Amino acid sequence: MAAPVFETCHVACCANRTPKVVSWSRGGTIAFGTCNSVALYDPQERRVVAVLNGHTGRVNTVQWIHREDSAPESLLVSGGSDNRLIVWEAQNGKFIQSVECKGHTGPVCAVDAIYVEDSKILVASSASDSTVRLWLSECLHTLSFGSSFMMDVSLVLLPGSRVPILACGGDNSQVHLYVQSSGQLQKAMSLQGHEDWVRGVAWVCLGGELLLASCSQDCLIRVWRLCAKSGTDARTEDDHTIIKMKEDVFEVKERDVSSVFAVSLETVLAGHENWVYGVHWQPPLFKGGELQQPLGLLSASMDKTMILWAPEEGSGVWVEQVRVGEVGGNTLGFYGCQMSPDGSMILAHAFHGALHLWCKDQDKEWRPGVVISGHFNAVQDLSWDPEGEFILSVGSDQTTRLFTPWRKQGAKQESWHEISRPQIHGYDMQCLAMVGRFQFVSGADEKVLRVFQAPRNFVENFANISGTSREKLLASSDSANLPEGASTPALGLSNKAVFQGKILAQQLCICFSAQGWGQPPPEDHLLQNTLWPEVQKLYGHGFEMFCLASDSARTVLASACKASKAEHAAVLLWSTATWRQLQALPCHTLTITQMAFSPDAQFLLAVSRDRTWSLWRRNLPTHEKPQFSLYAHTGKDTAIHSRIIWSCDWSPDSKYFVTSSRDKKVIVWGPCRLEGSGDSVLPPEIKPCSSILDVGDSATAVAFCPVLHSDNSYLLAVGLECGRILLYRWNPGQEPAGGHDWISCGETDILQSHSLAVKRLRWRPKIGRVGRENNKKDGQTDRGSEIEEESSWVQLASASADHSVKIFNINKRAL
Repeated sequence: MAAPVFETCHVACCANRTPKVVSWSRGGTIAFGTCNSVALYDPQERRVVAVLNGHTGRVNTVQWIHREDSAPESLLVSGGSDNRLIVWEAQNGKFIQSVECKGHTGPVCAVDAIYVEDSKILVASSASDSTVRLWLSECLHTLSFGSSFMMDVSLVLLPGSRVPILACGGDNSQVHLYVQSSGQLQKAMSLQGHEDWVRGVAWVCLGGELLLASCSQDCLIRVWRLCAKSGTDARTEDDHTIIKMKEDVFEVKERDVSSVFAVSLETVLAGHENWVYGVHWQPPLFKGGELQQPLGLLSASMDKTMILWAPEEGSGVWVEQVRVGEVGGNTLGFYGCQMSPDGSMILAHAFHGALHLWCKDQDKEWRPGVVISGHFNAVQDLSWDPEGEFILSVGSDQTTRLFTPWRKQGAKQESWHEISRPQIHGYDMQCLAMVGRFQFVSGADEKVLRVFQAPRNFVENFANISGTSREKLLASSDSANLPEGASTPALGLSNKAVFQGKILAQQLCICFSAQGWGQPPPEDHLLQNTLWPEVQKLYGHGFEMFCLASDSARTVLASACKASKAEHAAVLLWSTATWRQLQALPCHTLTITQMAFSPDAQFLLAVSRDRTWSLWRRNLPTHEKPQFSLYAHTGKDTAIHSRIIWSCDWSPDSKYFVTSSRDKKVIVWGPCRLEGSGDSVLPPEIKPCSSILDVGDSATAVAFCPVLHSDNSYLLAVGLECGRILLYRWNPGQEPAGGHDWISCGETDILQSHSLAVKRLRWRPKIGRVGRENNKKDGQTDRGSEIEEESSWVQLASASADHSVKIFNINKRAL
């Protein structure tokens, strides 16, 4: 069987901003909803092992279906804003869509599932249509709550029977219990006590008893005990024994046999200072009928803390055992919590989607752990650094993030992580361009461009994590003048530099403190201690920024903003030495969607919403300012593209450029350089030199691989609006008339593709897989074979509206 062309190296993503969207399996895999997909994350390998695409709306809730024998789960259920439930089943090592449940008329917000008779799956779901439904492949029962909404549901089997009991908690401050009696779903009782919305409910089975935890916006957690009662116990009470809590009883009929169950309040847990959004029981472990590990209940709150509760030995009084949480930052607290099966790790997910992991060390102290992170809104642009060692991305979540590989000591291979968040802004980010080894320019939904320079603390930590020489990095970044870090004023958008020995002004709301890391930092440090200082602002555009490009020498920056008239659609050129505006290039009439400098820095290409492209040539230097003049362009009457041109890129030899459009066409144009000419020469006409490639969907991103294929053909990646990425080889020597110049090399499968439009594609500027060129294997002296192996690999990074950044390894030998 041939190896796949695309090998997923890394997926950067985070959890959706909904409470019930994370679930930890007993097999150790964490499932969470990210945009319209379900990500499966391995906390041991620290990477996403699969992405499940099937929903057409945001995934709001995810739940593993736990097996009664405590074996690893093979089924997963998810619910989304597309009003659907999907049951995913593991087959041959991959999860596929097994069952789809349709019936809700509003977004599904909570789901739970259990195994019932004959290994069938009973699913309970709650939605914003004010109903709770029970499913066995199809809808069995529908509970309508009128004007109320149920925030959470939890299913379990009653002790000693196969009768399911359903707990629902909602905005009427009650916990409702329903049982399936005589084939009908009947209400057993409503548990009173909470004084605000019930946000979470969770059952746990302890042999012959059940415990139910409910959490509320009244900042309290209530634990209820459910047990079976004999007929005698149900009729008489002994008032002379011990003090008992009030019991509520209900009767269940199963196959002409009646059983009586009693529910009583076990305890009320007060410790949180804000709404409690989630509760999770530590999975009980039984051996020979005996509980092998202490019972534990984890809770998460908007007060930015998680608390682990447990009953004391002897007295049985529930007490707080562990409290962990986030200090400072600009987040709003925790939406939910999960605990690993062995109780050694606990996880919370925050309002901004970030996952927070704590691990118990050998001294039984809880320490922050390394966990995945990513954007929580559409990723608009990304770029490799000039050396190809890290990736910068910007998104509509108003952040700029930096990802690089890290190899933990003893690990088999490196894993990618976010190690810096250089910019946390007040506007949605749209574009960025690298203008140096550790310097970039970003544009947002504002009229200003901002220039950022890496501080000393980042350069040192990057060296520690990546394994690069610190002295070499500091020497290349003028370390003598570097600030130590950056902080943000309380009422500002600019990151202010912090120098060694300087005391921060009191008006700084997020205070920087230098940190030394040998591993990727946790979320609270990313928010507070990894900002880059802003060194320059560039004014000149009349509307929100849309795209940026820098030349290969990093001396000229091109920028463009949103435009509905020709006067605002001009490209502005800036000097990266002085940050002064060099030139305005008017040509287009609508927004320029993307720009690209040729690798030899002699040409600037721009494509636009007006369905045309323009090509600008750098004139011979006659004075200090580099001047560009219009070299070629298409008019509306000569344009081949009939819709918006979304993307463009240059071939590595600067001979050709490619455009991709909403009209599903990809076209290569040229040649822009004549053979045997030392300088770029204007051909009589720049025209299509390839056949028109119809990719079947709006082509939103395109990129030439910087390395030629073995037969000297060009390798292109095309990103589509549906989220797929296609690979093609284009050979200019073939006859374009019949379309034989295009050779399809492969495409991402459904598990690798994005779920929404691909916004940007970028090839790594160097051959090989970053992080592997400098890693010598233990005891290895001759690395020739390893270097040869790496020379056959290239890496492709993609940014998408589905909130994710993906990195693919592509073996050129497999093409």
